[in-house]
Amino acid sequence: MRGSGADLEEAREAAARAAVELVEPGMLLGLGTGRTAERFVKLLGARVRAGLKVTGVATSRGTETEARREGIPLVPLPADRPLDLTVDGADEVDPKLRLIKGGGGALLREKIVASASRRLVIVVDAAKLVRSLGAFPLPVEVVRFGWERTVKRLEAMGADVARRETAEQEPFLTDEGHFILDARFGRIADPEALAGTLDATAGVVEHGLFLGMAHTVLVGRAGGVDVMRR
Repeated sequence: MRGSGADLEEAREAAARAAVELVEPGMLLGLGTGRTAERFVKLLGARVRAGLKVTGVATSRGTETEARREGIPLVPLPADRPLDLTVDGADEVDPKLRLIKGGGGALLREKIVASASRRLVIVVDAAKLVRSLGAFPLPVEVVRFGWERTVKRLEAMGADVARRETAEQEPFLTDEGHFILDARFGRIADPEALAGTLDATAGVVEHGLFLGMAHTVLVGRAGGVDVMRR
């Protein structure tokens, strides 16, 4: 979607509202990170204050702060119970519902929560839909020790790599204290193969390829919501 800023805000709101309609009383919910997911948290908070009984697991410190502000009860990720539903955003979505996530730097916790969920619903605006993943730089979370060598390993895979920095030009640190490397691979012809290579790379904690995880994608538009299902 290349519409106005108002259209974009309307699209995000529409996707978030559609996601809130999926919430049922008593659910244990994964609460995602990002602008559209934040709208979901705000709308969920309004339902909680109106009497809905649910519990949430936050995917980032920022989401935790927002959820508490909205009055949503939070618990740590349980070891012995799956989450009923997780609602999160994405930076790119392809026709097979493969995702790039991590633009906000919360990909590690997001993937842990998503993998613990019975159902992962992604909320995006239409601009996030792509034919092939890779226009958005792939976030790769790495340990700080030896990070320069990890950069070299990613460059050997064909990526143009930059360490993410804050607005003050300090290294961006994740909630777990790691660096984020933004790896520009260009069009990713085989996301599964790349994910396997990254999983086997020393120094890589996690990467932003979320493959085979999303069950539904709610695509907000100025005029409503389109639904993509796996």
